[in-house]
Amino acid sequence: MQTSSADFETTQATVWRLVRLRWILLAGFLVAILAVPAVLEIPLPTLPLLLVVALLAGFNALVAHRLRRQATQRQSLQGIQVAVDLVALGVLLFLTGGASNPLVSLLLLPVAAAALILPAPLAAASAAFAIALYSFLALKFVPLSIGDAGRATSLHLAGMWLTFVVSVILIAWMILRMTASLRARDAALAEAREQALRDERVVALGALAAGAAHELGTPLATMAVIAGELERDAGLTAAQREDLSLLRRQLAACKGIVTGLADRAGAARLEGVRAVAADRWLEGLVASWRALRPGASCYLRPAAAASTSEIVVDTTLEQALVNLLNNAANANPDGIEVLPSWSDGALAIEIRDRGNGFSAAQLADAGRQPLPSTTGGAGIGLLLAQSAISRIGGKLVLANRPEGGASARVELPAARTAAPREIS
Repeated sequence: MQTSSADFETTQATVWRLVRLRWILLAGFLVAILAVPAVLEIPLPTLPLLLVVALLAGFNALVAHRLRRQATQRQSLQGIQVAVDLVALGVLLFLTGGASNPLVSLLLLPVAAAALILPAPLAAASAAFAIALYSFLALKFVPLSIGDAGRATSLHLAGMWLTFVVSVILIAWMILRMTASLRARDAALAEAREQALRDERVVALGALAAGAAHELGTPLATMAVIAGELERDAGLTAAQREDLSLLRRQLAACKGIVTGLADRAGAARLEGVRAVAADRWLEGLVASWRALRPGASCYLRPAAAASTSEIVVDTTLEQALVNLLNNAANANPDGIEVLPSWSDGALAIEIRDRGNGFSAAQLADAGRQPLPSTTGGAGIGLLLAQSAISRIGGKLVLANRPEGGASARVELPAARTAAPREIS
């Protein structure tokens, strides 16, 4: 079974924490070896103890070096690290009183680490090895020379308390950090699953739209023929002829949309990605939308900074912005504003309206699942817009304006850094 990238990142982060923890313990061992003979007047085999600490420090440096150079680390090597820690602790304890040394509880730390990063068989082997070491140290060890029995008891109790405190802190730190990593991984997996569900829904909608496009072609053509025949009636007034002309233009626009939808259905819509000048693209898009919604008032603010910049667009992105403009017009057709701005390699397009704004539930669910039709047409359109914008590396942010109305902000990457993400 292959390890996922999220599992790998969690394991690597845990191994790095073990490396840092090993450095902390080595520093504590070094201070204890040098301070105990002078402060507590307890003789220790200093040179052998320092040799063990030096060997463990060299091993930890080698582990850190391998982690920096290699992207992966086999679980068997992680098991070797735990075994080396247990052996080093066992030697240090053997030279300093064995199981009677209050620091013997430190054997729990490698076992806890093994339970966090190793599979069950290796973790069980590490636990069995620690038990065997403790049993051996209860029988074989180099005793410490402490003449006063009362003082020895007091020092032993104080050492047990200190060891318990250190063990609790370190084990709690390791488990909390590991739990945080697992929660972050679970959140990333949940977001990936949600994105996959949205993508599946969008693909299904695309299939339905392709079928609807073919079905709508015939009635649109029929309406266009009837409108043309009515326009040739000599008894029509000028106002009626103007209305029929507008009707024919709208039918032609609908026919173009349906034809383009049918042509872009399937994989072909992912092949139309292109880099265009941001200002000209946006002006053309707004002009096309105005032709479809002649009753809406829309102001496009010029963006001088974007005039020489390019962005990556495709037909799905254009449709996403059209959907956002339609939502704004449905909320209130008067006073729609399109405000582009260029900053930090990204083009931001903010679409404002003067409607009633979004409810809290709409802000929470919009773009993740279709909203009910009673929301004024801000359901499927937002879902499709969110999918199209995120596919090219962009972001859609919805908000309510303090002065009233709603705001939809689209952030698009620059052409030199943006690349469409394929949906599997």
